[in-house]
Amino acid sequence: RQLDARGGFQEIMLGYSDSNKDGGYWMANWALHRAQHALGAVCREHGLDFRLFHGRGGTVGRGGGRASLAIAAMPRAAHNGRLRVTEQGEVISFRYGLPELGHRHTEQLVSAMLLATALHADGESQHEGEAAWSLMGDVAEASMHAYRELIDAPGFWQWYIEATPIQQISRLPIASRPVSRKNAAEVAFDDLRAIPWVFAWTQTRYIVPGWFGVGSGLAAVLRREGALEELQRLYREWPFFGAVVNNAAREMARARLEIARRYAALVQDAGPFDERISAEFAAARDAILRITGSDELLVDSPVIR
Repeated sequence: RQLDARGGFQEIMLGYSDSNKDGGYWMANWALHRAQHALGAVCREHGLDFRLFHGRGGTVGRGGGRASLAIAAMPRAAHNGRLRVTEQGEVISFRYGLPELGHRHTEQLVSAMLLATALHADGESQHEGEAAWSLMGDVAEASMHAYRELIDAPGFWQWYIEATPIQQISRLPIASRPVSRKNAAEVAFDDLRAIPWVFAWTQTRYIVPGWFGVGSGLAAVLRREGALEELQRLYREWPFFGAVVNNAAREMARARLEIARRYAALVQDAGPFDERISAEFAAARDAILRITGSDELLVDSPVIR
């Protein structure tokens, strides 16, 4: 009755931040990609018109990144010429602070929607075959395992509290909701919202939510015969895979581990966490450079680099 009353139209909102906080960067991106595919497929099966509402944050760790690339990376079943996105926080000033910027950003969104819709209307393949999906699933599982091993490790939460300004950030009146589901004195991982979680990692320059787990995830499949060539092909031909790799590379290029170590040095019982993050960074950098065939991160984006 609800759908009949709305003329067979359904809007569906997708959340990005908490899926990254709970499952890590790669698993969040892959789960959301699969969800968009499934939602588009079931709506089409029942003859419903639909619009996906993307609740993306500003940073890559909260679903951000270049909006035009994200549109191109959507699965074929989700493309129907409709789009709704959130614009919030500092992103509003970045994208709309000047009339020229606002015009250019809106033009990029429209261009990306037109191109993507036309591409899929022509029936061109987006390289989403069963083998590619299986490969991405394996990367996501290994990536999430590495991420959960970090945040569930004994002593991690105390290290995070002492190495980052999370206790201060959790008291700031930012975001549309309380930054924690508990008061600041009782802040804990499960109750912490994604904005302060990401902001604290950014302040220390680790920027963990934007890349951690990529090294372990890709390494898990790169050991297989022929996997490197297949991932290189997917990077060139599959917009989703290219966007996930490029967004991680950009966040890693923004990271500064030498500064992060100064924050880690504030912790009395430091434990292995800086070393674990640094090792994952090195593994991610190596895997991305092998797949992209580059000598350094962001070699194709000299201005941003």
